[in-house]
Amino acid sequence: MPQQSPLDVPEGDPFGPHNLPYGVFSTSRDPRRRIGVRIGGHVLDAGAAAVALGSPYAGLLGRPSLNPLLAAGRTAWHDVRRALTAWVTDPGHRPTVEPHLLPLDEVALHLPYEVADYVDFYASEHHATNVGRMFRPDGDALTPNWKHLPIGYHGRSGTIVVSGTDVVRPSGQRKAPTDPAPVFGPSVKLDIEAEVGFVVGTPSELGRPVPLGEFEDHVFGLFLLNDWSARDIQAWEYVPLGPFLGKSFATSVSAWVTPLEALDAARVAPPARDFPLLPYLDDADSDRPGGFDLHITVSINGQEVARPPFATMYWTAAQQLAHMTVNGASLRTGDVYGSGTVSGPETDQRGSLLELTWNGRDAIELADGKRTFLEDGDTVTMTAWAPGANGTRVGLGEVTGRIVGTR
Repeated sequence: MPQQSPLDVPEGDPFGPHNLPYGVFSTSRDPRRRIGVRIGGHVLDAGAAAVALGSPYAGLLGRPSLNPLLAAGRTAWHDVRRALTAWVTDPGHRPTVEPHLLPLDEVALHLPYEVADYVDFYASEHHATNVGRMFRPDGDALTPNWKHLPIGYHGRSGTIVVSGTDVVRPSGQRKAPTDPAPVFGPSVKLDIEAEVGFVVGTPSELGRPVPLGEFEDHVFGLFLLNDWSARDIQAWEYVPLGPFLGKSFATSVSAWVTPLEALDAARVAPPARDFPLLPYLDDADSDRPGGFDLHITVSINGQEVARPPFATMYWTAAQQLAHMTVNGASLRTGDVYGSGTVSGPETDQRGSLLELTWNGRDAIELADGKRTFLEDGDTVTMTAWAPGANGTRVGLGEVTGRIVGTR
């Protein structure tokens, strides 16, 4: 009986030819970093395959980073994806392509792009309402500006790390409301934030805002993101300028970037808006819905604790991009921005331990003990999928990280 080809991906595999996410990999035999495309349980060495096939895209795919491909723009993204789809589906290409497929468990995955800037938003009404109820119990849960603009802050791009990287517990100043003075030491309220990240490909000119309709001209794709948060450090430092050391120690991202084109079937309308939006944010007449129906699962030490639904996000990625540039701020290839914590209306849909435990009041039960916030040795894993065409699923990979003690 002939051996099955790695390109014969089983029906229903979320990493079939309808997906084809991009990453960067190396192997123990060849430490060079190069672009890979996931197909089933294998990784295609895209640059080597392009050379073997005499493809005009060998120059873009034979790089140690996705940045040249990102910078090439939307037409190139579409053309390269179309070529890759043909390489893995056309039987005539198999003899040339198959030698450049490597089992997924034999490669090391790396941060797939060089990060330029990093912005994190606060786009879930459910998350923002929960936080407001915790910390402003006698006032309005949402701040007056929340439904008029996507709130965000600039993070530290140099501490974005690829999935699988250990996260060192940060130290900093903290002060509980009952403490007479601040103390310095390791965070005792180390938390997660289940998010979706977006990476910019085509840059923009300084002084020129990027309108809603140009979102797909500038954003290449999306991925899972965990914005680790030291809640006690953040609580003491954030007034009046917002998050700083409580966020900047580590942000984990998936090793795989799913191109927007693979998610056409997952487009959904965002929730109804309660207030009229200013013209630069008004997407009521957009040709395509701006939300994405992504189903996220959060696990701690292998035990599921939450299923946050991305379709409930109040602000869309296109609105976030428009707001981020409306003052004339320019985009650079490799800019990353996060959606903010994804939380839904149900208790088991909350994307942070802050919400799941209501700031430590209610412990969650794990097989190895109760948790309010993360302990050293805990491993957090997030996975996600989206609906694809014709009943398929699009896998978004995973983002994982293990907490280690302070250094």
